[in-house]
Amino acid sequence: MYELRSVDRRARHGVVSTARGTFQTPAFMPVGTAGAVKALACEQLDECGAEIILANTYHLYLRPGPDIVRSQGGLAKFTGWNKPTLTDSGGYQVFSLKDISKVSDAGVEFQSHIDGSRHLFTPEKVVDIQRDIGADIIMAFDQCVPYPSDEKTAADAVRRTTYWAARCRKRFAKSTADGPDRAQSLFGIVQGSTYKDLRTRSAEEIVALDFDGYAIGGLSVGESKTEMEDMLAHTIELLPADKPRYMMGVGYPEDILMAVSYGVDMFDCVLPTRNARTGSVFTSTGPLVYRNAEYADDSRPLDEHCDCAVCRRYSRAYLRHLFNQAEITGLSLATYHSVYFYLQLMRDIQGAMAAGRFDAFRREFLLRYVQADPTSL
Repeated sequence: MYELRSVDRRARHGVVSTARGTFQTPAFMPVGTAGAVKALACEQLDECGAEIILANTYHLYLRPGPDIVRSQGGLAKFTGWNKPTLTDSGGYQVFSLKDISKVSDAGVEFQSHIDGSRHLFTPEKVVDIQRDIGADIIMAFDQCVPYPSDEKTAADAVRRTTYWAARCRKRFAKSTADGPDRAQSLFGIVQGSTYKDLRTRSAEEIVALDFDGYAIGGLSVGESKTEMEDMLAHTIELLPADKPRYMMGVGYPEDILMAVSYGVDMFDCVLPTRNARTGSVFTSTGPLVYRNAEYADDSRPLDEHCDCAVCRRYSRAYLRHLFNQAEITGLSLATYHSVYFYLQLMRDIQGAMAAGRFDAFRREFLLRYVQADPTSL
């Protein structure tokens, strides 16, 4: 499934193969929660260079339901995205509903945020749902704890995550691969909050179950960037080098560059799409709040160093005008640029690695992006 192409210190460039094609790593997966990346059509994602997108099990389970997705030929055919897809397990979503959910070793009983109906997610059911949805990569059910969490709470979550992972692995192995839409890979998730001993325990237990790839979960949930890097640096050394490594929910460009430097292969985050819809985009010199009054008569593109279709044609003044008029075209254009920016960043990272100059690229990027003190890089 994973082919290593080049290594630059710990950073690595590779290719992940799935039933619906390959994608280059390091990879950023635009988030299509309900089966669509908000404000973008599949054709636009193609233009931006997306090679894989992520969808959410919890949301697709509630609407339209896994039976409908399966009857329509699976996620790729249903959405028109005929490239690799990944579904998360829904664990983060049901745990975020802490006021209307109940966790036990059996699973998570939760109340729908849509109509108040009650549901039970067990490890087996989560695998079955993702089998029906038909993503190329599916995730084991895990328990993500908030930050901060005391050590007992984190330890209980690690124990339960391993228990659920074993049940997911067993269910996955027994399920019948009855067609190309069911040719899937299953990833395990490492938890442990900000406790190194728990991270070690979780990684060792999850790796022992022999998944197709491994995700580092429970970070970027409120801890400091120093804590996040410390836990990542510790955890990734415990994961196999011959399988994909996925850091869930990350993040900002500087966080992605940091994680790549330790050997992370896959990322996802709602930041580029969510921020674009609220008036802020990512650019090569840092975030730009295009809704601000200072851009009312600014004829420059969102990013003067970007060659995306939006930056080649539209001005900051026009994007600000559309935002203030609540024109959905403006949200689509801003989202297009930010998604393109993230995907171009990944392409630039891959190129820098192939040339053996990732560290230099990272320094140069951050100097432009955050106007940092060179001595701090």
